[in-house]
Amino acid sequence: NSTRILTTLESRRDEFTRDRAALRQFVSSEFEQMFDSDYAGRLVLGAHGRGASDAEVELFADALADNLMQRYGSALLDFNTWLQVRVKSETPLRGGQIMRVSSEMLRQGGEPIPVDYLMRKVGGQWKVFDVMVEGVSFVQTFRNQFDAPLRQKSIEQVAAELRAGQIAARAD
Repeated sequence: NSTRILTTLESRRDEFTRDRAALRQFVSSEFEQMFDSDYAGRLVLGAHGRGASDAEVELFADALADNLMQRYGSALLDFNTWLQVRVKSETPLRGGQIMRVSSEMLRQGGEPIPVDYLMRKVGGQWKVFDVMVEGVSFVQTFRNQFDAPLRQKSIEQVAAELRAGQIAARAD
């Protein structure tokens, strides 16, 4: 998937640079195919999601995904065009219910960047629910980031603020 996405970005770079809506559509369609946003959203909500309805979790997960697409979708065009992906290993966890895929992003003239993916089977297809870049989990980062707002406001209020851009998911 990573190789296909990087190849498409490179071959359509001029189009995506001119037409950010086309870039957003491409990134969103890839994200929807590969990412289990509802499960990731539930994990990010952590204790705040216990007792939440599926609709509340989906509302938060969709707002988080949209916020990330707006903030980071365009950054994909800034990737080094010589970026390559090397899968290092696959490790089954929890009796094979979860798979950890360890990879490296190989940059021309730069050190490899370790990127691990946690995946689970959804409807017969493996989907990513967490990404760890250089050992830093996005789920844990976002859980920590949204803990304070979720202690003060409802899931619906935090989701609305994410959608409105009043708060933003930061994967720094």
